[in-house]
Amino acid sequence: MILRFPLVAATLLAGACVGVLLGVGQVPAAQSTATIYALAVAAYRAVSMLRDLFRGRWGIDLLAVMAIVSTLLVGEYIASLIIVLMLTGGDALEEFAHGRATRELKALLERAPRTAHRETPGKPVEEVPVGMVRSGDTLLVKPSEIIPVDGRLLSAAGAFDESSLTGESLPVEHVRGDTLLSGSVNGEEVIRLVASNTAADSQYSRIVALVQEAAASRAPTVRLADRYAVPFTVFAILLAGLAWYISHDPERFAQVLVVATPCPLLIAAPVAFLAGTSRAAHSGIIVKNAGTLEQLARIRTAVFDKTGTLTQGRPTLEDIYVSPAAHGISAARLIQLAASAEQSSSHVLASSVVDAARSRGLPLLPVSSANEHATQGVTATCGNQTVVVGKASFVGPATSGFKRADLASGQLAIYVGVDGAFAGTLIMSDPLRKNAVATLEQLRWLGVQETMLLTGDTPSTAEHIAEEAGITRVLADCLPADKVAAVAALNKRLVMMVGDGVNDAPVLAAADVGIAMGAKGATAASESADVVIMLDDLSKVAAAVDIGRHTIHIARTSIWTGILLSVGLMAMAAFGFVPAVAGALLQELVDLATILNALRALGQGRQSTSRHAERNTVSLGPERSLPPASLHGPKTKP
Repeated sequence: MILRFPLVAATLLAGACVGVLLGVGQVPAAQSTATIYALAVAAYRAVSMLRDLFRGRWGIDLLAVMAIVSTLLVGEYIASLIIVLMLTGGDALEEFAHGRATRELKALLERAPRTAHRETPGKPVEEVPVGMVRSGDTLLVKPSEIIPVDGRLLSAAGAFDESSLTGESLPVEHVRGDTLLSGSVNGEEVIRLVASNTAADSQYSRIVALVQEAAASRAPTVRLADRYAVPFTVFAILLAGLAWYISHDPERFAQVLVVATPCPLLIAAPVAFLAGTSRAAHSGIIVKNAGTLEQLARIRTAVFDKTGTLTQGRPTLEDIYVSPAAHGISAARLIQLAASAEQSSSHVLASSVVDAARSRGLPLLPVSSANEHATQGVTATCGNQTVVVGKASFVGPATSGFKRADLASGQLAIYVGVDGAFAGTLIMSDPLRKNAVATLEQLRWLGVQETMLLTGDTPSTAEHIAEEAGITRVLADCLPADKVAAVAALNKRLVMMVGDGVNDAPVLAAADVGIAMGAKGATAASESADVVIMLDDLSKVAAAVDIGRHTIHIARTSIWTGILLSVGLMAMAAFGFVPAVAGALLQELVDLATILNALRALGQGRQSTSRHAERNTVSLGPERSLPPASLHGPKTKP
């Protein structure tokens, strides 16, 4: 502790020396000791203050230096020592608060994998630095070890703790072929995996980089707190001078300045935002910068993509229609051709078509060329046949004999053309997420006034999903550019866009706050977004808004509490009600109270979520939940 905070230790030692000298009746020696030490610290802080001014940063050290000097000039050397202790102790208090606020962020860094066990044919398993692992390497992971890089499970099955990545507290089971994320912890069995990324490109490294970026950023409220320092300093000096002028007592000047050193003004707000970022990370929500937390608190419109965001994102094949004019094409052949063409597509519907073919034991055909048209479909050469797969607006003009399918509510159609002729339709459905309705209700309870669905699907499917979810506005048949234009045209700002696909990247970047459902590895969407949700859980959207609102409330409360308490004490000191020594002690209590209040952003009011209440609550983190809006009466901002 002495090495970490030498000035605090030196101040305590100086105070002890002064106490001993007073105890033996050496008052002049005690005053001299306190004066010399306090002036030395004041000179040191003055130099530091000048360096900050040259860097364009105005601080409140000027008030502290003036308070030290003025108390010494009027003979209040005990008060000057307390001010020095408050000033030097503020650094220790800030480090403590910073450490508490960033404990989850530090835990991420400490858990970063450093070694891996690599298997090489004909050689024993070797332990290598994680940076030496390359894509395609076979790795062995022992019980309770951290998965070093992203990879694909080679063992039959395994259980993994993914809480550091997603906030999910229960172990997650995976089977052969499943994707494993770096940073998750292996269970009780040895498993084998094949690396799909290097350590630098793996999920855990991305999370750490995003969190470090967020911790280094400064929110508008924090910058506003910095600007408060200038008028506050001027006000304090003027009030102190006025008190001296009216009372003709120079001690009044010192007494006012003693209580005019609000460290919370510059410490409490950053601590609150760091705490909010840390709490979000613990909940599996990566907020890329502190300013986003402040924007989340002011969201008034929430816009959602449909497939994979509001819906489960794994459409299932319900029916197959084969065109009578498609000679020689059976239902199985139709699926096989469609899946073969779709295997190179990144769209979520493409993976569902591929899964449908594989579940029926149909081998995928080799593809010699493929061209994906964003949100529309794919053209591919499969074997010796040209296949087009996608929307009606894409397949229709490219084929003869095209016929639209009659869809029931909630169904969607994937049209297939072969060699320029319409071949048939795959009828699929993608049900709404179980917690979608509750999430929308909670967003309204948190102050969101308007909701909107943007999708490339047909109007009938989009309207069905919107009606189920309780969304007020729908825009279907959208291209990426249409989504960007629609978000830009919204009047109720700020606008939050939630999506998960590659085609959502432009609109996520265009929205005031873009939230990517990043659990499925939509890298482009994640990179364009301001917030990345690592768990495949839509309720985390409401959790992100809640954390933003809570953080900004705590930050502003801490700033204004520090200012108002200091101003109140300054007014009392101006009238002579607060002696210098008492004022210094009171100001120390003000500092402590406001910084501890800022730490409440780590999660005030958390409640345990009962498994029996899961259907009626939206999870806001591992230990926090909000009751459904229906339990709060009208859907108004609290």
